[in-house]
Amino acid sequence: MSFVVAPGAFSVLASRDQAGAIVGYSLGRMHWMGIVCGVVILLVRVLRIRSLSALVAPAALFVVLMIILTVISQVTVTPRMAVLRVQMGSIDATGVGSPLLAEFAQLHAVSVVLESGVLLAGMLALFWMVRDAAVVR
Repeated sequence: MSFVVAPGAFSVLASRDQAGAIVGYSLGRMHWMGIVCGVVILLVRVLRIRSLSALVAPAALFVVLMIILTVISQVTVTPRMAVLRVQMGSIDATGVGSPLLAEFAQLHAVSVVLESGVLLAGMLALFWMVRDAAVVR
C-alpha cells in the first residue's frame, strides 16, 4: 500500500507536508491491520494443524517476521518521524543542512527498509503456504 499511496500522494497534493501527513496516516492504519491479520493467520494455522509446532514452519516464521518488522516501524520509527515533522513545522521550509531533516531522512530510509522487508517476508510466507498446501493434498 505504501508503494502506491506515497507516490500518488506526493504527485497529486500541493505540498510534501500534506502528502507526508496522508502517507503517515495510511501507514499507521496499514500497520495495525497487518499486525492483526498476521496474528489471525498464525492462530488459524495453529487451529488448523492443531499443534503449536505449526508456528515453527517457514511460512509461520515469515509471518512472525512480518509482524516484528511492522511493530518496529509502528512503535519506534513512525512516532519519531512524527515528532520530527512537528519540530520542523514544515519539511519544505526546513533548510537542507538541518539536523532534524537529516534525522528524518535517515528514519525514512529505515522505514523503507522495514516496509521492503515486510513485503519480501510476505512473498516468502505466501510461497511456503502454497508449497505446504500442495504437499498436504
